[in-house]
Amino acid sequence: MEKILLIEDNKDIRDNLAEILELANYHVLTASNGKEGVTIALEQQPDLIVCDIMMPVLDGYGVLHMLHKNESLRPIPFIFLTAKTERTDVRKGMEMGADDYITKPFEGAELLSAIESRLRRCAEIRQPEASGISGLHTLLSSTSGKDLLASLKEGRNTNHYKKKQQIYAAGNRPESLYYIMEGKVKIYQRNDDGKELITGLYNEGDFLGYTALLEAGAYQESAEAIEDTVLAIIPHQDFEDLVNNNPEVLSRFVQLLAKNIAEKEQQLIALAYSSLRKKVASALITLDHKYNTTQKTHFEIDISRENLAAVAGVAKESLIRTLGDFRDEQLITLRDGTIVLMEKDKIAAMRN
Repeated sequence: MEKILLIEDNKDIRDNLAEILELANYHVLTASNGKEGVTIALEQQPDLIVCDIMMPVLDGYGVLHMLHKNESLRPIPFIFLTAKTERTDVRKGMEMGADDYITKPFEGAELLSAIESRLRRCAEIRQPEASGISGLHTLLSSTSGKDLLASLKEGRNTNHYKKKQQIYAAGNRPESLYYIMEGKVKIYQRNDDGKELITGLYNEGDFLGYTALLEAGAYQESAEAIEDTVLAIIPHQDFEDLVNNNPEVLSRFVQLLAKNIAEKEQQLIALAYSSLRKKVASALITLDHKYNTTQKTHFEIDISRENLAAVAGVAKESLIRTLGDFRDEQLITLRDGTIVLMEKDKIAAMRN
């Protein structure tokens, strides 16, 4: 039974909607203000959230902002209830990542239809097969009912990149959206002294370059293949047409963007305040989360010491010395230039 969190400050409306949802066989959680709703969402992990905009303590916009700061809550479908019909208010909610909105007054059937639609589409997007190249197909077909992937791929090219080959450079303006069909890619920045900091790691099934496209600006970072890589190329205009005509696809990319921003914030905090051991441990666990897709107990990481140092934000010499300490403590083993994580739980605990 799906759990629906209903956040509404008006008791009569809240009780009436809760009754309708329970009759439709949903497990209903209720909150009378935004702050209470965020607390319940963290504790209960609902399958969908219905939220009023105008509320005391924390309004609907604040609720959505708080949810998107939490990685586990960010994917939950979110529907606004609003008496505001002005386009700017509706657009603000959608731009923040809301999946839908319903304007008061409304019929119960309208709310149930919206909830069923969002739950169904969310389930389709989360299907296991959505992780590969079919992920784009699943996303587009589930949001539009059309096979948009075929039209995107028709007559398009795939680019092949060798290990260490640059894909795009900071300062250049984007021409395409990239989709990783095979391989691994790093996103990085260099300071005035030429020191590199890796700010993002991408794997098969990930998109690249959408930040600059959404901002209509230049790349702020550079991208390079970590290993031999194959990218599908979606021209700028096709991407623009896609997001302009499919609000849910735009919302999906905005969610990806928000996730990247949150990850970079955590990385910057770690770089500023963590010890050397914590930085290296965090880098190893980051690589495990990103590339250990089969959840192997002893995961083998094939990455150069230069790249690993750039992920951790430390000097290469300091990294090598710390890896040696980890090896002596039997947390990892070093084999033919690769690193094997033997005690992931202990390494992860170092970050706290």
